[in-house]
Amino acid sequence: MFIDIVAILLSLGLLIFLAYRGYPVIIIAPLVTLLAVVLSGGALLPSYTETYMTNAANYIKTFFPIFLLGAVFGKIMDMTGAAASIAHCIVRSFGQKRAILAVVFACAALTYGGVSLFVVAFAVYPFAAAIFKEAAIPKRLIPASIALGAFTFTMDSMPGTPQIQNIIPTSYFGTDAYAAPLVGLTCTLLILSIGMWWLERQRKKALAQGEGYGSHHKNEPEPIDEKTLPSFWLSIVPLLLVIIFNFIFSRTPLSVRNWYDPSMLENTYGIGDVGTVVSNWSLIIALTIGILAAMLINMKKIRLTLAQGLTTAATGALLAIFNTASEVGFGNVVSKLPGFSAISEWVFRASDNPILSETIAVNVLAGITGSASGGLSIALELMGSYYLQVADTMGISPELLHRFASMASGGMDTLPHNGAVITLLAITGLTHRQSYKDIFVLTIFKTAIVFLLAITVSLFI
Repeated sequence: MFIDIVAILLSLGLLIFLAYRGYPVIIIAPLVTLLAVVLSGGALLPSYTETYMTNAANYIKTFFPIFLLGAVFGKIMDMTGAAASIAHCIVRSFGQKRAILAVVFACAALTYGGVSLFVVAFAVYPFAAAIFKEAAIPKRLIPASIALGAFTFTMDSMPGTPQIQNIIPTSYFGTDAYAAPLVGLTCTLLILSIGMWWLERQRKKALAQGEGYGSHHKNEPEPIDEKTLPSFWLSIVPLLLVIIFNFIFSRTPLSVRNWYDPSMLENTYGIGDVGTVVSNWSLIIALTIGILAAMLINMKKIRLTLAQGLTTAATGALLAIFNTASEVGFGNVVSKLPGFSAISEWVFRASDNPILSETIAVNVLAGITGSASGGLSIALELMGSYYLQVADTMGISPELLHRFASMASGGMDTLPHNGAVITLLAITGLTHRQSYKDIFVLTIFKTAIVFLLAITVSLFI
């Protein structure tokens, strides 16, 4: 049993190390998976073709439309200048005195409206740099401000957010994107309040020391001609359409849940519970409407570069989902190995309460993989049905399982090896040494808040 456990931990350690060093997860995930199989004395080829590839393919089948449409929507919003227009208007409306809050709100508005996290960082950074420089706020605080607005509460806590971290649990628990709204809103307010307290504290500390914006920075953005941007009110229409239609097709009499005969779905398509696909279907329609609306904002401007933009979006979506699917395949193979039972007793059954146990499991795996969606997918693939079964016997709503799984994924995922963190620092031209400390503090706050909420809820159910 000792060798079996070492095989899993060694393969997991190699996956983390090689991913951190920049090796493609698509290639290294199957290699370290097969290493674990060999060391455990398992069957090599069946583990790869029947377990690894089958589960990776199932994940792609389920979530690729969301990855693709989300990437296209974000790219179109970027190409038309709509994302930049929204960021510019919000940042300028708040002014220098509330520069940090302005950046946080600009990121939050774009993220909650369905724009991908990476596009948000690109769109907001030029305006964040300009207003931080005017307000003499250190540039090193820009990454943490963007992270608070885009990588925390609007990514996984706010009910209805169309980000993938809020959609993944719906396929396992039969819920929708608006699950457990009271818990989600409570977490949102706590994260926003405590996060802003910390960033303002750092701003005042820097002001007292006379630090200022700083000089000799890399990747300073070129000034954007505000006259070339579409109007704010026109730019925000696609975001509102995504939010509105996602709600309409999820939770009203027009919900896609009521579009097809249940017996036909089960007999023809093998969909036993339509609840597992409602969120995917509603978001697919909402994002499609958002894309069409975004294109109409400035079709003349994007006409010549549309093909190139769509290619870039599709390439990014493919890379993102194949990376995550590779991690899901890894997790499923590992779950079949002899040593997994001992590890699962510690990680997945750390508490008798499924909410607290799930929160621990998702957070640990998100931290290990450096990916919120990756850690969430692995945990729910391995133990989602177990948590649902235990919750059912205890009378716990699946909506609570959904919300805490989603919120926990956005905790320790932002460790230094996280792809979004690395990209954000690259965009802003800063290093881990310069800016990661504040991102890490926000990560600790987020993780602590989710765990405290999980413990509190566990005491009353």
